[in-house]
Amino acid sequence: MLTVPGLCWLCRMPLMLSQWGVCSGCTRAMKVREKVCPLCGLPAARDNIACGRCLQKPPPWQRLIAVSRYAPPLSPLVQQFKFLPRPEIAHALARLLLLAVLNARRSGNWQTPDMILSVPLHARRQWRRGFNQSDLLCRALARWLRSPYHPAALRRVRATPVQHQLNARLRKQNLKNAFRLELPVAGLHIVVVDDVVTTGSTVAEITRLLLRSGAATVQVWCLCRTL
Repeated sequence: MLTVPGLCWLCRMPLMLSQWGVCSGCTRAMKVREKVCPLCGLPAARDNIACGRCLQKPPPWQRLIAVSRYAPPLSPLVQQFKFLPRPEIAHALARLLLLAVLNARRSGNWQTPDMILSVPLHARRQWRRGFNQSDLLCRALARWLRSPYHPAALRRVRATPVQHQLNARLRKQNLKNAFRLELPVAGLHIVVVDDVVTTGSTVAEITRLLLRSGAATVQVWCLCRTL
């Protein structure tokens, strides 16, 4: 019997390997073209040293890796993933993030994660959506990278308004004491995975919690970085 090839989630062209989800042409199209700071992920003059913003006020994490800026062709796919919702897209998106991570590893200054953590949703919001998008990304990444992943390591203990409806100042206030760590992380190199990083308030709050608990380093990996 002839097998039916999978189609690219973006351009709908047949895939050489159906499990890829996104073809090589679309993968190249969404690659970050501009130079971005390795710390904050925002546009910078050079991509191998911290930008002026981070030299004056560095983020709490040690590195940020993103597949793309929050723009087509990737942003509509992320929106479908979260809000339609379409959890079946998770594998393709996780593969794109893996490729970005492997590319960053070739540039040097790399630390293999001892643990991967997802940004948690409050139980009520996860029940309404049916899944946590960051959790689905982490499950695939942990398997491919052979890194430990504990879905319950981070808990969101306080229900908060949706972040994208708030300005930067309110986002910071909104997340105060919203998370609780359930596992020891002392001395570990941690990766926090999110779908979209906008102001960075969510991952910054989690990073500070991890560092206060003794984590050695924290990296942030995301699908999109709002520039």
